[in-house]
Amino acid sequence: MASELEKAFHRYAVYGDTAATGTDMTGKNFSKMLKECGVMDGKLVTSTDVDILFNKVKSKGARNITFPEFQEALKELSTKRFKGKSPEDALAATHQMLEGKEPGNVGVTKTVAAGAVDRLTDTSKYTGSHKERFDESGKGKGIAGRADLVSNSGYVGNYKGAGTYDKSH
Repeated sequence: MASELEKAFHRYAVYGDTAATGTDMTGKNFSKMLKECGVMDGKLVTSTDVDILFNKVKSKGARNITFPEFQEALKELSTKRFKGKSPEDALAATHQMLEGKEPGNVGVTKTVAAGAVDRLTDTSKYTGSHKERFDESGKGKGIAGRADLVSNSGYVGNYKGAGTYDKSH
């Protein structure tokens, strides 16, 4: 029967990796576990301490740590995190912080409430030639909104006095 600590280890070991078996944990997941459970507080235990300890306990050439190596790392971390307590009390306190925990999806990108079509056809946000593509209601003008239609009237574009020349001369 696996302990609560071992169950938590396995939950974090497989987090974010579909190919993970849960028998060993990456440094990223080790760091995530300690941060989310409150062991890494940024003062007594920093991310640098955790990274150094991870590399110290893992076997040479390996990229992950096993559960026994994880327990070894916790022994060392708990004395640093709970200064003044006996090593047994510190380890028990650390175990209590980790037991029964699951990886949280902190900082996951939220979906935007407004639909994409609503944002893209909001002509008040369009500038320059792009605002000519839609009428006031937001309905597209089709080819008339995209193409500069040639008039062949003989006048330069944007000339305001077209058709005013007296034809008797």
